[in-house]
Amino acid sequence: MRQLQVRGLFDGYAIQPGTWDELLGAGDTPRPDVLRLLDRLGARSPEEFSRMQALAERALMNQGVTFSVYADRRGTERIFPFCLIPRLVSASDWAQVERGLEQRVRALGLFLDDVYGEQRIFEGRPELKAMVLGTSQYLPKLRGVRPAGGVRIHIAGIDLIRDGQGTFRVLEDNLRTPSGVSYVMEGRVLSKRVLPEVLERTRVRRVDHYPAKLAETLRASSPVDPDRSTAVVLTPGPYNSAYFEHSFLARTMGVELVHGADLFVDDDRVWLRTTRGPKRVHVIYRRIDDAFIDPEAFRPDSMLGVPGLMRAWAAGNVALANAPGNGVADDKAVYAFVPEIIRYYLGEPALLAQVPTYVCAREDDRRYVLEHLEELVVKAVDEAGGYGMLMGPQSTKEEREDFRQRILAQPRRYIAQPRVELSTCPTWDAASGQVVARRVDLRPYILTSPQGPWVLPGGLSRVALRAGSYVVNSSQGGGSKDTWVQKEDA
Repeated sequence: MRQLQVRGLFDGYAIQPGTWDELLGAGDTPRPDVLRLLDRLGARSPEEFSRMQALAERALMNQGVTFSVYADRRGTERIFPFCLIPRLVSASDWAQVERGLEQRVRALGLFLDDVYGEQRIFEGRPELKAMVLGTSQYLPKLRGVRPAGGVRIHIAGIDLIRDGQGTFRVLEDNLRTPSGVSYVMEGRVLSKRVLPEVLERTRVRRVDHYPAKLAETLRASSPVDPDRSTAVVLTPGPYNSAYFEHSFLARTMGVELVHGADLFVDDDRVWLRTTRGPKRVHVIYRRIDDAFIDPEAFRPDSMLGVPGLMRAWAAGNVALANAPGNGVADDKAVYAFVPEIIRYYLGEPALLAQVPTYVCAREDDRRYVLEHLEELVVKAVDEAGGYGMLMGPQSTKEEREDFRQRILAQPRRYIAQPRVELSTCPTWDAASGQVVARRVDLRPYILTSPQGPWVLPGGLSRVALRAGSYVVNSSQGGGSKDTWVQKEDA
């Protein structure tokens, strides 16, 4: 490993060969965009920074910033791991990312309108048609329904990675109930509290206006005047892994956090039970999966949803964010078609690159995947959080054979990609008391109203805290960083 010879906190920093490091550029010299950060933060000693990191972790504990891990038998509730060293994105890099995200969300919204409408894109594309109509995420009973406000993807979380050449690439789309933005807000609060002068000196764009923008976006799709609209956050309850976020967003938006039993439908309108009698609800930011949202329309055994909710939505009397049925557009197999989808609806090439993808439903792709399992990352199209995945280069013979049989049994359920080298970022390692290079990804958040998309300047930078790991998910040992998008130079 090569080392950056600087004094203070970053003394002896070593980058990992083959990665695009976000601190060091050619010749092991600091990248120009990080000089302000190095000037202020690099002057701290490791001992001083260790105390600052402990202060941040104590604040997270006191504020109850947690997440749940269903598979953890020792207890599901954990404090969300956070590294106080921020992840910087330059103004010029962010401008390109922002344009690409806006383009992608526009095209995917048009795709969903078409899939649940005339299905024009399927003409001459039998493979895409079979892929979309054959997935469990396609809800045929919704065809012909036009949502209130005309928006289906109110909130998107698009996962990005930075490859070995520093190119941002889309890893996957999250268009149903993307989570994690509350940790973006809390991370920035910690940065302001512990690193105020560093934050100011580095000229970072704000993120604290996200809740206000979210409330504005939701009400803009209301079936009545936005100023007279009532919006709520619908949660499955405190045992959900993202319950902290549900309550955080409801509180910061100034709206009610409700359970399914708090709502009822009468005359195809949604009402909230209150101590002063029923109150009309016009917009629901729902954090419940499609299958559980309405026992009349989907799973009859659901105790989480609202009977009749889909009737009210189809009648245009309530806006649901996000719209039901969005899962067909963030299916990991449909991901392979997104550049074609963008060109079809917008008549322009995709601005953001993707990761080459093998769709196991295709015979040739499947044959290649089965012959190269030790080189590829195999993913189940209906899993998330790092589950249902084979990291071929790090797998055992038994694990590869298990996935071989899974693919043969259900080829539509799997895709594969070459392992792309993730960029690395300076990260505090408490065990060694040093700053080390660890791999990161980025989940920006895009809000879409009838007036168009808006991108939060930053997002959730997830970091693989374990040495050598590629898995950044918090449920798999990862953590987060505050993402500092720099302002344009005056």
